[in-house]
Amino acid sequence: MQLGELLAGVARANGAGRNGAAERPISAVAYDSRQVTPGALFVAIRGEHADGNRFVGDAVERGAVAVVSEQARPAAGQEPRVGPEVAWVQVQEPRQALARIAANFYGRPAEALELVGITGTNGKTTTSFLVDSILRAAGHKTGLFGTIVYRTPKGETTATHTTPESLELQKFFAQVRAESGTHVTMEVSSHALALDRVWGCRFAAAIFTNLTRDHLDFHKTMEAYGTAKRRLFEGTGAGAPRVGAVNRDDAWWERLTGLAERTLTYGLGPGAEVTTKRFALAFSGLEFTVQTPGGKLEIQSPLVGKINVYNILGAVAAAVGMGVPRDAIERGIRECRTVPGRFERVDCGQPFLVIVDYAHTDDALRNLLETAKELNPAGRIITLFGCGGERDRTKRPLMGEAAGALSNLVVLTSDNPRGEDPLKIINDALVGLQRTGTEYLVEAERARAVQMAIERARAGDIVLLAGKGHETYQVLRERTIDYDDREEARRVLRGLGHRR
Repeated sequence: MQLGELLAGVARANGAGRNGAAERPISAVAYDSRQVTPGALFVAIRGEHADGNRFVGDAVERGAVAVVSEQARPAAGQEPRVGPEVAWVQVQEPRQALARIAANFYGRPAEALELVGITGTNGKTTTSFLVDSILRAAGHKTGLFGTIVYRTPKGETTATHTTPESLELQKFFAQVRAESGTHVTMEVSSHALALDRVWGCRFAAAIFTNLTRDHLDFHKTMEAYGTAKRRLFEGTGAGAPRVGAVNRDDAWWERLTGLAERTLTYGLGPGAEVTTKRFALAFSGLEFTVQTPGGKLEIQSPLVGKINVYNILGAVAAAVGMGVPRDAIERGIRECRTVPGRFERVDCGQPFLVIVDYAHTDDALRNLLETAKELNPAGRIITLFGCGGERDRTKRPLMGEAAGALSNLVVLTSDNPRGEDPLKIINDALVGLQRTGTEYLVEAERARAVQMAIERARAGDIVLLAGKGHETYQVLRERTIDYDDREEARRVLRGLGHRR
C-alpha cells in the first residue's frame, strides 16, 4: 500500500506530497519502534509513560521508510537524524492519524460491521456479554472485545486491554470481517475515548451504564472523565451512533441524550422508556417483565442482583433500538449464563457462599455488597478487598468506607500493588474503613488473606473476594505472578475438607 493511500482522511497531513512521498510503498504500520520492520510507517504518539517522538531514530534504524509525527521534520544535523530517503508527515493529531492509518491499512473493516460500544464505570463487561449473546441468538456471527476476552466467530484470546490501541483494534475488526462476522460488541473505556483509539469508527449503538468515581489519576476531574464518556455519543469522527441507550437513573443521563440519532433511556426510576416495575432477587437468577416502546419482553436470566437488572435493561434498550426481534432478545439474555469473575460462585460443598467479583471502585463494591445483602439478609458478610497501586488514590478511603458500611468483617489486603508499597495502599483504604467501626483484619499477602476470610466463615455466611474477578495474575513491584482468587479459594476450601 502506498503512503498516500494510508493517509486518506488524515487531517492536515503536511509533507505527504513532497518528493513523491505519496507513492512510497509501505509494508507495515507501527507505533512502537520495537515493532518496526523494513519498509514500515512509524507513527510517533505520546503515551502515558513515553513519547514516541523520542524513538524516531530507533524506528529509522530498524527500517522505517516514513514517519508521522506532530513535530516538524528535524533539520539537517539535528537529532534524530532522518535522511532524505525517509518521508516525513507532520499532523496535528497523531492519535487520530494513527486510527485513520490503521483503518486504511486493514481496508476499513469497521465499515463492514455493526459496532455496539458500551461505556461507563461499572457494568461494561456484563452488558457486553449480554449484547453479544442477544446478537448471536438473532443469528449473527459476532466479535466480542473487552476486559476479559477478544472473541471472533472462530476463536478467542485472553484480553490484554479493555480497549487496545487503534492499530490492534482495526486488526481485530479485519479478522472478524474475514471470518464472515457482521457485528462486534466492545467495551469502550474512557482512556480509549480520550486517546482516540476508536477514532473514525461509526457505532450502530452506544450504551452508557453509569459514571462513578474512577480513573481520576488519568482524567484528574469527574468532569473530564464524564466528557470522555460523552465522546462515544457525540461520534468519534465518523458520525453519531444510530442508537444511544442511556441509564436515566444516573446523574449524567441528560448530558448524553439527544446526541445519537435516536436515544432510548432505561432504568428503574420514573421516565425511563425501557424499564421494569418489579423484579424478584434470588440466587437462582432474575425474572421480570420489561416495558419497551415496542412492547413487553419476558426476561429470565441466571444472572443475579439488582445491578444486573440495569445491565439487562441497557442491553435490551440497545437491541430494541437496533431492531433485534423480541424472541432473540429474550433467548439471548436467557442463554447468557455467566460472566467470568462477575458474582462468580466458588462451590466446593461448603455451608456458606464464596463469591468472586471484579468490583474495584467504591460504587461497584457497594453494589456487590447490596446484592449480597439482598440475597442473604440473615447471613453475615465477610468482605476481602484491596486497592490497585499506581492508580487513583482518592477512591481508596471511599472503598474502605463502602466495605465497612455493609460488611460484618472486612479483610483488607493487596490487589495489584504494582510499584507502590502494599502497606501504604492499605493505609489509604483504612482511613475510610475505620470510620465505620466495622471489625477488620489486615494481611498484605492476598493468598493468606483469602485463607483468613474463608476460615472465619460460618454456615449461612457470604464471603466476598472483591477486586480481581477474572484476573489470573497479580502485578507486584518487580514481577507479575500467577494468581487467581477462584483457584485460591478452592485450595483453601479443599484444605478445610470441602471437596464437592
